[in-house]
Amino acid sequence: MKKKPVEKIPLLVICGPTGSGKSSLALDLAQRHPLEIVSADSRQIYRMMDIGTAKPSVAEQALVPHHMIDLIDPDQEFSVAAFVDQARPLIEQIHQRGRLPCVVGGTGLYIRALLGGLADLPTGDETLRKNLHTRELEQGSGTLHRELQQLDPEAAVAIHPNNLIRTVRALEVCLLTGHKFSAIKARHDFIDCSYRVVKIAYDYPREVLYRRIDLRTGKMLEAGLVAEVEMLVRRYGSDLKALQTLGYREVLEHLAGEYDAGTMCARIQTKTRQYAKKQLTWFRKEPDMIWVDSNHKSDRVSGYIDHLICH
Repeated sequence: MKKKPVEKIPLLVICGPTGSGKSSLALDLAQRHPLEIVSADSRQIYRMMDIGTAKPSVAEQALVPHHMIDLIDPDQEFSVAAFVDQARPLIEQIHQRGRLPCVVGGTGLYIRALLGGLADLPTGDETLRKNLHTRELEQGSGTLHRELQQLDPEAAVAIHPNNLIRTVRALEVCLLTGHKFSAIKARHDFIDCSYRVVKIAYDYPREVLYRRIDLRTGKMLEAGLVAEVEMLVRRYGSDLKALQTLGYREVLEHLAGEYDAGTMCARIQTKTRQYAKKQLTWFRKEPDMIWVDSNHKSDRVSGYIDHLICH
C-alpha cells in the first residue's frame, strides 16, 4: 500500500533587507489573519539590545504573539543550529493552535536553514576561539585572515578581512575538522522542506530603501541608542562580541573618541545601506520569492495567505 504523504505545515515567511518594513507588514497582516510571529533575526535574540536591533516594542508584541526574541544575554553564544532547534517546535505548536506561523526577519542563513537544513558543523570551542582572538590582538589586525588565506583561500575571499567574527569561525571549523570551511559549506545538502511556504519580500527602489534606512538610523539615535551601548559597556565591557555588530560598533567607536556624533550617524547609515545591499543579493538568489513593490500591496499578500491557509 502506498504511504500517504505527510501533510506539510503552512508557513509564511516575510524577509528582505533591513529597514524594508518586514515587522510592519507582519503586524498589519496579523489584524486580518490569526498568525504568530517567529523572529528570524540574529540580534533580536539578545536581551537588553532593543534599539539597535529594531526589536518590536512591548506594545507591538502585545498585539500579536512574538517568539525567538530576548532568548539569551548578550555575552552568551547562539548558533544557526540553535535557532533551527528552537524555531521548528515553535512553528509546529503555532500550527497546532490553529494559527499561521509567520517567520519574520532578515537573517537569510537562519531562514534557509529553517526551511531546509545545513551540513553538520562543529559547535564552537570556547578555548580555541579565545586563543584565536588573543593572537589577533597580540600579533596585529589581519593576522587570522592571512592564516585563513593559507588554510582556505576560498573562504578568505568570501570573508572581509575586517570581519573578525566570521574569520574566527571559519578558522575554528578548519582547525576542528581538518577540512576547509568552504568545502563543508559547499556540501550543504538541503533536505526536503517540511513546510508549505510562501516567501514575501519588499522590493523598494534602491533610493527609497536607503532613505528609509537613513530615517530609521536617526530615530534609533533619538530613541537612545548611545545610552543603550553605554549600558551594555558598563555591564559587559567594550570587548563584548555582540557590540561588534552593525550600529553598536559605530557607537562604540564614537564613545572611544574616534569621531563625533554626526560622523557616527553617517557611518551607521552608510554601513546599514551596504548591509541591506548584501541582504538583497542573498534574497534575490532564494527560489520562489514573491517580491512586493510597496506597502500598498498588503491586500495582495493577504491573497497569498488565504491560498496558503486554504490549500
